Amino acid sequence: MRNPISRRGFLKQLNCAAVGSSAILNTLLNLKLANTVAAQSGPLDNKALVCLFLSGGCDSFNLLVPTDSPRYGTYAITRGASGSDGGLALSQGALRALNAPANDYGLHPSCANLQAMANGTGAFAGKRRLSFVANVGTLVQPITKAQFNAWENGNNAALPVPKALFSHSDQIEQWQTAVPQGLSQLSGWAGRCADILNAYYNTGPTSMSISLGGNNVFQVGNSTQQFVVTPSGALTFEGNTGGANPNPLQLKNSALRNTLDQHYTNLLTESFSQLTKQSDAAQQYFQTQFDSPGAQLGGGVDALFPSNNYLAITLKAVVKTIKIRSQLGLHRQTFFVNYGGWDHHGELLNTQAGMLATLDAAIGAYQQALEQLGLANDVITFTASDFGRTLRSNGRGTDHAWGGNAMVFGGQVDGGRVFGSYPDLTLDGPDDVGRGGRCLPSTSADEYFAELLRWFGVAPGNMPYVLPNLANFWDPNSASPPLGFVLP
Repeated sequence: MRNPISRRGFLKQLNCAAVGSSAILNTLLNLKLANTVAAQSGPLDNKALVCLFLSGGCDSFNLLVPTDSPRYGTYAITRGASGSDGGLALSQGALRALNAPANDYGLHPSCANLQAMANGTGAFAGKRRLSFVANVGTLVQPITKAQFNAWENGNNAALPVPKALFSHSDQIEQWQTAVPQGLSQLSGWAGRCADILNAYYNTGPTSMSISLGGNNVFQVGNSTQQFVVTPSGALTFEGNTGGANPNPLQLKNSALRNTLDQHYTNLLTESFSQLTKQSDAAQQYFQTQFDSPGAQLGGGVDALFPSNNYLAITLKAVVKTIKIRSQLGLHRQTFFVNYGGWDHHGELLNTQAGMLATLDAAIGAYQQALEQLGLANDVITFTASDFGRTLRSNGRGTDHAWGGNAMVFGGQVDGGRVFGSYPDLTLDGPDDVGRGGRCLPSTSADEYFAELLRWFGVAPGNMPYVLPNLANFWDPNSASPPLGFVLP
């Protein structure tokens, strides 16, 4: 017969069990990671991947438009002639021309900087920094239009199709996890990448997964957490509480700091307090480096960033953080920047024109800053979005769809090109799975991500851990790249 225990003893055992369970869970995760990934090796060079997430679902078929007569004619018919009631087609003459080999495409009129980056003109004279990946989207495996239509009609239930297609939350999650069939325990592909690379490349107290867009799944791994900062720097409990009228926020932060300085008999409480103190110390360390003379960009570079453009100010903070990578002890960094508001069910033409102008100005300043600071070859920036949008107008805007066009830019990008297969824009054509012109992706998000990770230093043996579905589209051991937009 068991001896009875007191309530205090029971709680003590429960507390120890909770701590023990946590330790066991961490051990299992570490064992899983050790058994999954291969040893990394390589030079300690410096590289950063920057994800610019256009949340809401960007209508990218008005960002990158075919300009040759046959395809532009199809585009104009499908999208609705410019000036017609509900028409979304941009005027052919207003499109910003791209040079060869992409000279049969044009960009939205708001995108002067993107045009210069793709063509290697203006501030980017002789440096073609920007390319496009056409009709990219979430896929579990390659599927045909016939297979998808059969699945949608209930006749091919076993077909592995991304779950909850056309849903904002699900598609954002899938772009960030690279597991469209779903995960029981969420982790992002950049986070899993950090699981592998961090110990080899980095020594600093902060995570290599740096977010200027709040919490995200993208940068969370099985043993990696994201490090959230703001355009002004770190999130700390610092602040002067002196004076006759102390700031209430400073008083609150001082009180929080006092609680962290206490010691607690409850092990869970003590562990939480210590973890919070460690996090705060890392934030303080980051802020010290972020404010240091070595982080300053100089008056000429500062002047590139328009002060009334929040996205530009955010990207300026990315540049500063890359500049201080040595002080932070980070040879590898990933960044997450979110620019939302692209869910244009109505007023697409006017609203998108303004947002693209903001995006264009921010990207132009950001890339020029990297060039002037000698960092361009160490950074690749790429866009992602929930999904593309319907080709057909709903009267004033467009609705949720599937495949869309992405941008990738940096010193190591083979600029001025369109990679992948731009879709046939014919309504109910070979690339349209229906409901207003939803393009079946011709390039998987996995291929897009694998090209970036290959440059970033993920070994072929570790690709399946980071991108579990990749082998359905490309052999990680192949000598040829998935898409080819990174220069050899």
